[in-house]
Amino acid sequence: MAFPLQGEETCQHLLPSPLPNPYWVGFESNLAKELGITLDASGLPQDPRWLEVLSGNALETQEHTFVDPIATVYSGHQFGMWAGQLGDGRAILLGDLRGYEIQLKGSGITRYSRMGDGRAVLRSSIREFLCSEAMHALGVPTTRALAITGSKKPVIRESLETAAVCTRLAPSFLRVGHFEHFATARSTVHLTTMADYLLAHHYPVCQSADDPYLALFVAISARTAKLVAQWQAIGFCHGVLNSDNISVLGLTIDYGPFGFLDRFQMDHICNHSDNQGRYAYQRQPQIMHWNIACLAGAMLPLIEQRYDGENAQTHLQEALEKFPEIYRTAWLAQFRAKLGLKIENAGDMSLIESLLKLMHGNRVDFTNTFRALSHFDASHNAKSNPLRDQFLNRDAFDSWMQSYLDRLKEEKSSHAERQSHMLATNPKFVLRNYLAQTAIEKAQNDDFSEVKRLLEILQDPYSEQPGMDQYAVPPPAALEQIEVSCSS
Repeated sequence: MAFPLQGEETCQHLLPSPLPNPYWVGFESNLAKELGITLDASGLPQDPRWLEVLSGNALETQEHTFVDPIATVYSGHQFGMWAGQLGDGRAILLGDLRGYEIQLKGSGITRYSRMGDGRAVLRSSIREFLCSEAMHALGVPTTRALAITGSKKPVIRESLETAAVCTRLAPSFLRVGHFEHFATARSTVHLTTMADYLLAHHYPVCQSADDPYLALFVAISARTAKLVAQWQAIGFCHGVLNSDNISVLGLTIDYGPFGFLDRFQMDHICNHSDNQGRYAYQRQPQIMHWNIACLAGAMLPLIEQRYDGENAQTHLQEALEKFPEIYRTAWLAQFRAKLGLKIENAGDMSLIESLLKLMHGNRVDFTNTFRALSHFDASHNAKSNPLRDQFLNRDAFDSWMQSYLDRLKEEKSSHAERQSHMLATNPKFVLRNYLAQTAIEKAQNDDFSEVKRLLEILQDPYSEQPGMDQYAVPPPAALEQIEVSCSS
């Protein structure tokens, strides 16, 4: 069952708009194998009809037939303001396949397109495709991306671009915005249907709780808190954390103006449309808590089925107040692992925060700093550490390193064990904006080799990958401030 709701008020049944003369831009063969798609020697589908299906031109292949594509309605808060009805304005859900919902992003106008043209451009489709698979390889819960198909069909954005379709997958694309929409419509029936679906298919352990709906809210909140802790630990900025962009499965979803940190700035803003810095790196935990509060309000009618109004609000508020501590615990665990610390120590928070403050003040590269610490041999003189040269304030670096060395003495693991653990925690490769831009520019000239190469590198982010060091280099100064907006 791809989408739990039925009826004209919940979704639109429609066919995707055909993409003329499509061609493959990118394809994830390992994911295709999971889906049971037969591949040829080049790693592409053996049945050419998959190209047509994943471009919105057909519904049937030799291996699978999709029968009832839909676009769903939801609402939400955008940049903190109620935006009212939104919905899948350019994404059409084909159906499900082997436990995944299959969605075509950029597949044409729907009832919910508002003033949009229903299309996605090659540029944004490449970014979403690569980042979805990069995040999966990093171990971060995320939607997946199976393919990009391109076309010479012109699309007008800030400039003239070409159309593309990105095939993305998730166990469910249900969002906070779906709950907000039907709460606003006072449709307890639809709220109940969605909650029951989540309990049955994605949160079965909650079914045996005294109040399954309250337990469901607690579980969604916990997953979300742990997700944002992982974002912070890998230096990921989402860029547009509107409530309609928040998965109720705790997945990273809707890759738009995202960015991975290069030079570390706690207040880094990756979306140049975010003038007030609402979605800056350091604000992501607070904003995700705010979005979960939106979900609490939307789920209130469900909790009121068991408790009266005041008690229902009290139970939800108590559950909501657990978010910061769940996040803090997960954040500490993530950063302890990044520093190779297995034993919990009361001073670890201070040690980690001191390092981040030092990194911020010296504007050092986020990913490479932690990777370099992974290679550091604690038995050597700290001043011989090549990472030291990246810090302008070397006295402060020496002081922090001494604190770190003292802390490592409390650990029972050997240098080799610590290094192995840290190298498996601190990636060498992330999708830096300038790398994505290089792949995009080549693809715009019909050279898709860099998309394929980047995908292969990003699928193994913790390995050294000899010969690929150039993909771990911070951007040149001229490319540090590549601006990314919501335009896609």
